[in-house]
Amino acid sequence: MNPSDSTVYDLVGIGFGPSNLALAIAVEEHNARCARLEDRIEAVFLEKQEEFGWHRGMLFENATMQVSFLKDLVTMRNPASDFSFVSYLHAHDRLADFINYKTMYPLRVEFHDYLSWAAGRMKDSVAYGHTVTDVVPVTGADGQARAVDVIARTDGGTRVVRARNVIVAAGLEAALPPEVTVSERVWHNLDILHRVETFEVERPQRFVVVGAGQSAAETTAFLHERYPAAEVCSVFFRYGYSPADDSNFANGIFDPSAVDLYYGAPDDVKRMLFDYHRNTNYSVVDGDLITELYRKAYGERILGRNRLRVMNASRVTGLKSRPDGVELVVEHLPTGELTELSADAVIYATGCRPVDAATLLGATGPLCRRDDEGLPRIGRDYRLVTDPALHAGVYLQGATEHSHGITSSLLSAVAVRSGEIVASVAARLADRHPVPAAEPWTLVTSGDRP
Repeated sequence: MNPSDSTVYDLVGIGFGPSNLALAIAVEEHNARCARLEDRIEAVFLEKQEEFGWHRGMLFENATMQVSFLKDLVTMRNPASDFSFVSYLHAHDRLADFINYKTMYPLRVEFHDYLSWAAGRMKDSVAYGHTVTDVVPVTGADGQARAVDVIARTDGGTRVVRARNVIVAAGLEAALPPEVTVSERVWHNLDILHRVETFEVERPQRFVVVGAGQSAAETTAFLHERYPAAEVCSVFFRYGYSPADDSNFANGIFDPSAVDLYYGAPDDVKRMLFDYHRNTNYSVVDGDLITELYRKAYGERILGRNRLRVMNASRVTGLKSRPDGVELVVEHLPTGELTELSADAVIYATGCRPVDAATLLGATGPLCRRDDEGLPRIGRDYRLVTDPALHAGVYLQGATEHSHGITSSLLSAVAVRSGEIVASVAARLADRHPVPAAEPWTLVTSGDRP
């Protein structure tokens, strides 16, 4: 993106994780099919990170993906795309080796490398180091807003990009119990690899991992292997880790056709389907990992050195940080017995939640309609329902489980969803209204703009 750019973009994306990366590719492939210039979509994406990265703090060397490699950025939308995972393997001379690997689930570090490879090919569509702080409607003399100004903070000041449509794909943020605050010795699992890299305790004695899902089990296994002299305590409400339901019929909840069925279903049916199929994704663990953890715990019991300690049906009831560690109290729920522990660090693997789009939409947020539960009202094409005076499109990726189903925040949907959003934007190109050109990337000092 040129600093002197005064383009009025058809689409500005906030965030450049897998969802908006898939969208950027869908835009490029749409434009390649256009015979007329006026049918092309002018798009740019703003990303706060300095380079592409996707949950780098959880890229364990031996962790595998939970979705098939065929559910990559493009294949479910366009099997012929050269942005597929198979094309990535071919470009890196590993296609035959991967076939011989005989798996549908690549290592997470390899899939991250695939995403980075695709992002590198789309580098001209994204501006890194841009933290969006506001989205301001551009209102004409008739009181109608046919564009928005997306305002981003950069190292050099503030920059403004004007758009007829904006799409928010801000990803996930750590979810913690309300009484817990991250500190030097209290971590969230999203940052586990970054934390251990700077952890200065030479021979830690004990870690406590709170949570019962896939991330909690992976964190427990990682710490157990990395620190062979330390005890690792796994604390969770359940009696044991619960296996994920990845059976053939249940997996259909992630099919593109399931989004149509879910979106059109009555609210009580949506809640029923979501509750029935939570065990496909939430607070569940891959069966092989459960077996591996049990094998380790059982083997240590035989040897009389119980270093992997499962504290099931339990909860943390007291937590106090010290400069050199953490003091905590664990309650065993069936008996009420309290156990006091001293730990070098406590890791909360208590899940993630979508970043609230309202925090990024700023001045545009109040113009987006909400339902009786305070959730965004969203069209089937992922466009938010807005005040009639706002003609600029506002689209949302990720935080749409309540309207589009359980697959909305997962990789399973990104390819098809990006195609649907591009089709929605493209359908309105013929109705483009004249919009004043944006200020040519004027650098604005703090306080000069909202």
